[in-house]
Amino acid sequence: MSMALLSDMDYGGVPLWINRLLGEPSVLSLQGRMDPAWFRANNLQLCPEECDCPIQWPTALYCDQRALAHIPDSLPDRTQYLFLQGNNISTLSSSVLANVTGLRWLILDNNQLESDNLTQDSLQSQTQLWYFFANHNHLSSVPSALPAGLKQLRLAYNQISSINPEAFQNLHSLTLLLLQGNRLNTITEGDLRGLVSLNLLDLSGNSFSTIPRHLPSSVEQLYLSNNSLTGLDVDSFEGFLNLKYLRLSHCGLQNREVHSQVFNHSSLVELDLSYNKLTAIPTVPTTLQYLYLEANKIQEFNVTSFCREVGPQSYSKMKFLRLDGNKISYHQLPPDWVFCLRVLQRIYV
Repeated sequence: MSMALLSDMDYGGVPLWINRLLGEPSVLSLQGRMDPAWFRANNLQLCPEECDCPIQWPTALYCDQRALAHIPDSLPDRTQYLFLQGNNISTLSSSVLANVTGLRWLILDNNQLESDNLTQDSLQSQTQLWYFFANHNHLSSVPSALPAGLKQLRLAYNQISSINPEAFQNLHSLTLLLLQGNRLNTITEGDLRGLVSLNLLDLSGNSFSTIPRHLPSSVEQLYLSNNSLTGLDVDSFEGFLNLKYLRLSHCGLQNREVHSQVFNHSSLVELDLSYNKLTAIPTVPTTLQYLYLEANKIQEFNVTSFCREVGPQSYSKMKFLRLDGNKISYHQLPPDWVFCLRVLQRIYV
């Protein structure tokens, strides 16, 4: 399978899980895997000439990797899963989807979509739409009038520099939002106000210099790697009562700019601080289980970073710790570290 084809099935870097019981189709391209002639000989249902319609997934249309300049006309009304990634599509209008009323997935990754070529009501009529993917396009803004039932919105690697507050105000069911690889440098109050169910938010690879305020309190997974952060205040993550997974690798963080207690939140399960400029291990909660500190400049191992005290009921729940690529070796660890990190399963130094 070619590298280009693999990139078109990346779906923004977060796996796309399927539910076979709901009849959800394969998320892998059929290109080179099955003979289209076999489909047409054995499937009597209407199928656009530009697409493959596998008999085992009658509601799925695979129109990917065809160098299409536009979405095929006369889509069958049975269409629920529409794969259009890896084409040259630059426009999206409601008229081309007018015949489809039960669309659940619309995947337009790796096309030529531009915000000016998306009509206001492009997707408004698609009331059954759950997933809309437009990673690796040329969008400068978040599409407006998105269906209220949307669960996943993946817009990674576009040219989005600002957010219209109206774009998200009705998306109360959205659980996943990918905006990494864009040009955002601020999020103002109200921009994400409607996202009351959001679980995963990826803002990596943007232009943030500080942790954005006004993010949904429901977020459990927050990714901010590859931003040039100037520092972290003690309240940078205040209000994130459910935050479990935090990624801050490749952010240029230094100890003098990071408050010693900024990560001491009992809800945290996993913390990624790899590839920064830290010289000391910051204080983390005893409930933290996974800590990535590789490729920093750490010179000492301070047990109090993990345990404020050590006793029969006072110890760290850490299971996995990476310290490789620092200025410290295993024999330099203090002898009492094993009492603090007594349930540790893996350590790399």
